[in-house]
Formats: sequence, C-alpha cells, structure tokens
Amino acid sequence: MKVTKSEFVISAVGTDQYPEDALPEIALAGRSNVGKSSLINKMINRKNLARTSSTPGKTQQLNYYRINDELYFVDFPGYGFAKVSKVQRQAWGAMIEKYLLERETLKLLLLVVDLRHPPSKDDVIMYDWVSHYDLPICVVATKADKIPRSRWAKQIKQMKDCLSLRLDHPMVLFSSDTGLGKDELWSIIQSHTSNRDEEESDVEG
Repeated sequence: MKVTKSEFVISAVGTDQYPEDALPEIALAGRSNVGKSSLINKMINRKNLARTSSTPGKTQQLNYYRINDELYFVDFPGYGFAKVSKVQRQAWGAMIEKYLLERETLKLLLLVVDLRHPPSKDDVIMYDWVSHYDLPICVVATKADKIPRSRWAKQIKQMKDCLSLRLDHPMVLFSSDTGLGKDELWSIIQSHTSNRDEEESDVEG
C-alpha cells in the first residue's frame, strides 16, 4: 500500500471520542517499549508521527492515526509496565475489552512481540483472550534485525510454541529499521479491510 497521507486524529479515553466515519480499524497491542510506535511510523513512512509516551505504561488512551483516509491504526496503551498500579491495569483492561468486543469497525488486531525474547505472560494472556473470542489477529515479531538471521527459525518456533499459535493466525517478522515485513504486513491488513468493500458491493448487488 502506498501511503500518501497520514495524520494523528485523537487520543480517545472513551467510546464517545472514537471516530464515527466507519473506516476500518487496525488495532495494535503489545507490552510497553516493544516498538509499536516505530512499527506504525515505518508502515506509513513517517519518522515521528507516532510517539512513545514519556512515561511508558501510564497512557490510558487509544491513539488513532488515519491513513490515506481509508483506515485507522489504533495504538493501544502498552501493557506489562512495572509501575502501573492494579487500578490502572484494571482500567486499561476494561477499556480494551470493551473496544475489542464491541467495536464493529475493528478488522484486525496486531499483537506486537519482540522476536528476541519469549512472549511475556501478558502477551500470552492477550493472545489467548483474542483467540477465545475468535477475533482476527496477526502476530508481528519486531526487532528481527537485532538478532542473526541464523537464529530466526529457533526464535520463531519458540514464539509459536509459547503462544500455541493457531495455523490460521499469521506471524510476520518485522524490522522498523530495515523495513523487513512491511509489504507482507500491508498485504495482510488489506486482505482484512478489503472485505468491507466486498460486503458493500454484495449489498448493492
């Protein structure tokens, strides 16, 4: 996908602030500092449109980025940060759960993990939860350029085993530095967002 326009829209803290234009939404979830902002910036060819929080894990907002006036990237607050209180974690969980279960324009969740390390407990919980509700998901393993290519197969197997990754759930190796996986990820995203056009065509036909 050739991105010619991208913009930050809103940091939403409630459903009343979510955009109402019905564009498809691609959500990104992952632990704090896993590289979600860098992934977004690489996907849209911008250096700093998506910015990390000055205090990782504190942000309790959904950051909306509109791409080509065709779809949104919705960046979830990072999870797993040690300084986040139990109350904050519960608030985060309630907001995310409501969004995932009720947001009709959500077309795909990108679970962003670090290829260099086994999935965290929170990664596994998120994957299991999304799988239980049979929501569309793609696992994106970032920082692939930070380890030798010879280790990729071992790390991928470890990732798949820890998550008990389903065969119908794709995994994409990604690097925000080299662009590895960018085209593949756009292809997966478009395969989910294009269904909307097909459904509308079926209705009109």
